[in-house]
Amino acid sequence: MKLKIYSIVAAALFMASCEKPIIEAEAPVFNVTTEKATYKVGEIIKFMITGGETQNISFYSGELLKDYSSKSGRVVDVVGAGANLTFSSSVQLGAQADQVTLLASTNFAGDYSSLAKVKAATWVDITSRFKLGTSATLLTSGTVNISDLLLAGKPIYFAFRYNTKSQAISGVNRQWFIQSFTVNSLKLLNNTLALTIAGQADVGFQLVDDLKDKAPALSSVTASRLTLQGNTYLTSVLPQFNPLNPIFDPKYGIYNPQDPLYSPTAKFKPFVAFDPASPFNDPVTEHWAITKGITIDKVNLGPDWSLAIKGLTNPVLPEYRYSYPVAGTFKAVFVASNGNIDQKLEVTKEISLTITP
Repeated sequence: MKLKIYSIVAAALFMASCEKPIIEAEAPVFNVTTEKATYKVGEIIKFMITGGETQNISFYSGELLKDYSSKSGRVVDVVGAGANLTFSSSVQLGAQADQVTLLASTNFAGDYSSLAKVKAATWVDITSRFKLGTSATLLTSGTVNISDLLLAGKPIYFAFRYNTKSQAISGVNRQWFIQSFTVNSLKLLNNTLALTIAGQADVGFQLVDDLKDKAPALSSVTASRLTLQGNTYLTSVLPQFNPLNPIFDPKYGIYNPQDPLYSPTAKFKPFVAFDPASPFNDPVTEHWAITKGITIDKVNLGPDWSLAIKGLTNPVLPEYRYSYPVAGTFKAVFVASNGNIDQKLEVTKEISLTITP
C-alpha cells in the first residue's frame, strides 16, 4: 500500500517538473501625442506614436458607437418613447383569400402549448394598419406607429394567424412569406440613428398548430423568414398514396449511405393507403406564428468597436491620421497590446480633443 502511495506522489512530482513554464509577454512601451488639442471639422489630426512596433494597436475615436467607455456594451433607455413596426410580405401559389391576419397582445401568458392557451389572451387585430403582399414580389408594410398598443411594464406579443378554408371548395391555400419584421423605438440615438428593439432574427416566432399530428401546416421559421402555409389537401392521386412509389421500398437508394441517390434527411415510412373517410383530408384549420414577448424599455446595442490600425504582421506604425466629421468634444483612445499563447498585456492612451465647426 505504501509503495502505491509513493508511486503516485512520485508521478505527481514528475508531472509537475515537466509542466511548461509560462512565457512572459513584454508590456508595450507606448505613447501617443498630438500637435494641439483643438481642430476643425474635417481637419487631419496627426497622432504621433511612440512604440509603434507594438504587436497590435486599435483606435477608438470617441464618436458615437466608437467610444472606449462603451467597449463592454451600450444600453439605451427608451422607456415611454413609443415604437413602430415594419415588415415585408409576399404571397404565392393557391387561391384562397383573407387567410392571414396580424394581431397584438399585452396579456398573453407566453404559453405556446396549444391554441386554447393562445386564445385565452386578448388579441387586437391590427391587420388594417399595414399593407400586405399581393404577389410573389415582397411589399413593404409601411412604418406604423404602435405606441397605442404598448402598456408600461408589459411585454407585447405579435402574432400572424393563418386560416385554411376547405380547399375542395375555396381552392388550394396560399404560401406567405414574412421578412424584415422589425420593431424600432421612436427615440433616435443622438437624434440620428434608429434604435432597433427587435428584428426578424430575434423576435422568436413560434408556431402553434393543434393539428400538427393529423393535418400539419407547412409553415416554418428561419432567422430571416417566416413562411406561412396551411396543410396539404389530401387526395388519392398524391404520390404518397401510390404503393408503387419507390419511397416505400426500404432498399431505395435515398436510404442507403452507399448509394449516389442517398439523402441524409430521408426517413423510411411504410405505405399507408388513402382513407377517403378521414376528416383530416381537407379540414378547416387555423394555426398561429407568435413572437416572444418584446419589452419596449431598453435597446442593447452591444459593445462599441475599435478600428484595428496595426496587426502583428504589419510594419512599425509611427503615426496615425484621422479627421472628425462633426464638431464636439471627443476622447480618442489607443489600445496597444503584446501577447503570446500565455499572456496578453495592454496599454491605453487617451487624448481629449475639441473639434470646432
